[in-house]
Amino acid sequence: MMPDDRTKQPRVVVVVGPTGVGKSQLAVELAEHFGGEIITADSMQVYKFMDIGTDKPSHEAQRKVQHHLIDLVFPDEPFHAGIYRALGQAVIADLHRARKPIWVVGGTGLYIKVLTQGLFPAPAIDPDARERLKREARERGNGFLYGRLRQLDRATAERVHPNDLFRITRALEVFESTGIPISLHRDQHRFGDRPFSLLKVGLEMERSKLYRRIEERVDRMIEQGFLEEVCGLLEKGYGPQLKPMQSLGYKQFTRFLLKEIGWDEAVHRVKRETRHYAKRQWTWFKTDPEVRWQERLADGSLDRRRIVKEVASFLEGGG
Repeated sequence: MMPDDRTKQPRVVVVVGPTGVGKSQLAVELAEHFGGEIITADSMQVYKFMDIGTDKPSHEAQRKVQHHLIDLVFPDEPFHAGIYRALGQAVIADLHRARKPIWVVGGTGLYIKVLTQGLFPAPAIDPDARERLKREARERGNGFLYGRLRQLDRATAERVHPNDLFRITRALEVFESTGIPISLHRDQHRFGDRPFSLLKVGLEMERSKLYRRIEERVDRMIEQGFLEEVCGLLEKGYGPQLKPMQSLGYKQFTRFLLKEIGWDEAVHRVKRETRHYAKRQWTWFKTDPEVRWQERLADGSLDRRRIVKEVASFLEGGG
């Protein structure tokens, strides 16, 4: 049940957690129970032709519940968090006017953050600092820049992978241009635009069990034709240099098709990198104090009665 007053802030239920934990299934079940439509928060599911490797909602799931923000652009078209925010907020406004429950589900933490809280205003960057950092990266490597970031802005360093040169360089650019760590810029801004009332439901699972599920899912994707999907993308002219083709699975299977690595090595790398990605997602979402984590029961299932009760209270106007 949705509150009668449409002038109030939209109430949005957000389902988060690492890949493979069962977010999409829970969101569909909740939407079937309460009604409403799902907004997908996944930076890869926006691309057309990339279905199996991104684990897009099945045709059956989409028949049950309307899904938004999937299949938006071709793999060689630009897409970023700002576009996602604009499109997502328009969908939320439409659903709110129609008095339909609103569900956001996905594992791309940045997309969820910009959709529900706002965009971080970028400080002006000194172009000389940018060029100097690029030169140092070439000459001295990622590790050298990451070590400097740990000295200057430990909070950001702990959130960034040591090999994520883009984000390392970005953080150092901000510090060298403004004299203020990027973490402090974010703390001062605090993504202050809060246009919605939120209930964040987080799903978690014992780490070894999740990793086993991830490996089984990769095997299932291969059986469903993941390699053939990658081959089809290459045949359509979407080359390995494109950002979407550098993503999990697509990169490794492209390298196999180009005879750069063997099949067993490609599969091993997909599973390994997906586990690493899940760990990074866990780290991101665990820093959000608003997430209400749902622990598994002894048999590994979710306490769906408890979740439904919390969601019902929220949709009816409770906290």
